[in-house]
Amino acid sequence: MPDQTTPTPQPKNPLHGLTLQTLIEDLVSYYGWEEMAARIPVRCFTHEPSIKSSLAFLRKTPWAREQVEALYLFTLRATRGGGEG
Repeated sequence: MPDQTTPTPQPKNPLHGLTLQTLIEDLVSYYGWEEMAARIPVRCFTHEPSIKSSLAFLRKTPWAREQVEALYLFTLRATRGGGEG
């Protein structure tokens, strides 16, 4: 009987193994809070932004988390010279 707690390997998923905190930290390092707020205009980025407040909001707001993940993937492709193809 297979162990159902073992995660399925996802070698082609660039988000696999990354925490939400890592995504936010990388994006803020690359764009800064002001540009993050311009790209994803949510309060946790526009008013007194912090990693902690962003994590709290994004963990309970799936649509906003999806936007952060999409921006991360876009940035990853752009900085790697066009991505896969």
